[in-house]
Parts: sequence; structure tokens; C-alpha cells
Amino acid sequence: MNKFRILFLILLLTAGVLVSTPAKAAERFPAPEFETQYQIPSPEHPQPRRDFFEYLDIGVLLIGLSLAAFFALKKRSRLGLYLLTLSSILYFGFFRKGCICPIGSIQNVTLSFSGDYLIPLGVILFFALPLVFALFFGRVFCASICPLGALQEVVIFKPLKLPQPLKHVLSLIPYLYLGLAVLFTVTGSGFIICRFDPFVGFFRLTATSGMLLLGLAFLLIGIFIARPYCRFFCPYGVLLGVFSYFSKKHLTITPRECTQCKLCENACPIDAINPPSPKLYKTTKQEQIKKLGIFIACIPLILITLGFGFSQLSDVFSRQDRTVSLAERIHQEETNTIQSSTLDSDAFRQEQTRVTELYSQAARTRRQFKTGLWLLGIFIGLVISIKIIVLMQRPQREDYEPDRFHCLSCGRCMEYCPTQSDESMKNA
Repeated sequence: MNKFRILFLILLLTAGVLVSTPAKAAERFPAPEFETQYQIPSPEHPQPRRDFFEYLDIGVLLIGLSLAAFFALKKRSRLGLYLLTLSSILYFGFFRKGCICPIGSIQNVTLSFSGDYLIPLGVILFFALPLVFALFFGRVFCASICPLGALQEVVIFKPLKLPQPLKHVLSLIPYLYLGLAVLFTVTGSGFIICRFDPFVGFFRLTATSGMLLLGLAFLLIGIFIARPYCRFFCPYGVLLGVFSYFSKKHLTITPRECTQCKLCENACPIDAINPPSPKLYKTTKQEQIKKLGIFIACIPLILITLGFGFSQLSDVFSRQDRTVSLAERIHQEETNTIQSSTLDSDAFRQEQTRVTELYSQAARTRRQFKTGLWLLGIFIGLVISIKIIVLMQRPQREDYEPDRFHCLSCGRCMEYCPTQSDESMKNA
């Protein structure tokens, strides 16, 4: 399997050279300047595909999810999952150009609730199918179908285990990212998941230097910190984790009785295996219940504090909206705070739109951001509270078991399990 990784890394580096070539050519032959501040926008989404290709994408997704579930739960084949990973990179990555992906479809689904956007059936299925499979078989989409996760999977060489406190803090970022993505979509301020996708530039072979460096940074970090985007940034992973937690079936480490050799725990690159419960706890059950009661009583204060704190950032985030930023620019020009004008402000004056209308719309957007950030702060407070309550619980585990929420069903633990090897020899 190491040969597969080395070969793919060579291909990946070659693709990186191809991506950077247009940028170098642009430096050698700079575009002529016409004394304008206009910047050619880069589209966040490719053109809609024809019905046949849309149905083809759905069919490939359904087949891929089925194969991933088969390899993870029935066949218990790490090699099968890895080959499926390479196939997903080629199809959903370079051929499908990473869009539309279930991760970005969060924004489309959110936008559909506004009533002004009719969401295509293909987008609904891309959003729902991985969640349905997660509810029945765990996060098999993350195992080998997601092109973003697959690209990170192949660069894992020397994974390190992060300290538990740091891991818990970083695990809050996907919830924050999910909330901001919904907020920006609701306010009409843009699709930030697609805008800041670190790997779409590789798949489309067109990327700005900044996004190219961001993608390369994630891949380099991924050599030592396995799947950094999947674990600490992916907003769709939050939804998949919840569905996987309640999954009917899930990947198991061993097909038979666990020998507690700890090989699976050491082999898991994302630290998603729970060890057996300790036989003796440092605190009594009564003390634990008392601490839990005190913490639950403090939860309302946590929610109000975080809600208020997040709402104070409304000015910062609302300025990312085009209407708000334009209103601020017009106000600065009207009050002679700034003497020059921009292309946007000149275009606004030519439209003969009332300044009061622009200010009114900007004020409405600011109020939406303030309310949304209040709710986001409360949401993050609930997430933190639930995480703390879970950590305070006394789990009852006799063997090493996958963490159903965080396990990506990559199958590495099965590969290292000696019981799995014995079972394979018997079936051979």
C-alpha cells in the first residue's frame, strides 16, 4: 500500500505544478492596466451539469457509499477502502471538480428555506445520501468517498496524537464554521464554505496563490496531524457525526473477542478509539452527580455570556456583506471622510438608487447578523455544555471500541488487529 501512496503523491505534486503554472505565466505576461479598480470575479460554482451527468453523479455516489459500507462492515477490507479512496479523488475530485459536494450543499439547503431558491433534486440527494448511510452504517462517506477527505487520507504518514485538551478545543471549530456558513447564507452574504475550500483549486487546476498555499498547508500538516480539515474544520462532519452516533450498524475493530492488545488504539491516526472503562474511578458516584448538578445549573449563564459575546462581533462579520460594505463606503464619501470613489460606489450612483434605501438595507442586514450571532453563541454554548457533560459521564466499556461520533471508518484499526488477521487466515 505504501507504493500506492508514493505513486499518488508524485501525481499530486505534478498536479500542483500544473496549478501553479498559470500563475507564473501571469507574472511573466501581466495583464494590461486600464486605471480601474475592477477585479474579475472568480466563480465559486461550476456551471450546472446536464441531467444525464447529474444522474450519473448520483449513481456513482450511491454505488460508492454502498461499496464503502461493504468494505468497512462486511468485507472488512482496508485495501478495498483505500482503492475506493483513490477512485473518489479521480471522479469526485478531478473529474467532478469537487462540486457540488455534500459539504457545500449545506448552503444550498439553507438557501432553499428562503423561498426564493428552488433546490435541485441532485443537490438534495448529495446532501441527504451520506447522512442516510451514516445513520445506518456510520461515516462511510468520510471513509473513502469524500474527495476532500480522500485527498488528506493519502498523505498520512507519521500521524501524531494531539493532547486531549487541545483536541477538544479544536473540535469546536466545525460547529462555529457550520453556524457561520448558515448565517452568511441566510443574510445573502455568500457561500463561505465554497469560497474557502482549501482543495477545490487542486481539483479544478485553477487556484489563486493564497488558496493554493492554504491547500498545500493542509496537506503538509496532514502528514503529521491526520485529516486536519475533516476533524477540525469540516461543517458537514458535525452532521455526519450526529447521525453516525445513532447508527444502526458501525465498523467494529475486531470480528471476534477483543484481546486488548492496544494495537488498534496506536494505529488510529485520528484518536477515535475509546479504551476500556477504568475499574476504579477517582471520585464517588455521589460526588460526580453533585458536580454534574452544579454544572447544569451554570449552563444558562454560559449560553447568555457566549450569546452576548458573539453578538458584539456583528459589525465585524456584517462588513463582509457587499451591501453593508458599500453603505459604509458611500457614507464615508458623502461625509468627505474619503475623497476618492470606487467602481462600486460610482456604479451605485449611476443606478440612481436612493442612499436612504441602501442604508436601510444595510441596517437590516446588520440586525440579521446581530440576531444570528446571538443564536450562534447560544448554539456554541450548548455544544460546549454537552461536551462537558459527556466527559463527566462514567462510560461502561469492557473492550476497545470506535468512537461512533468521530470515527471515520477508515479501517486502519482492522488492519492492525491480530484477531482480524486470524479471521482472514481462517477464511482463506
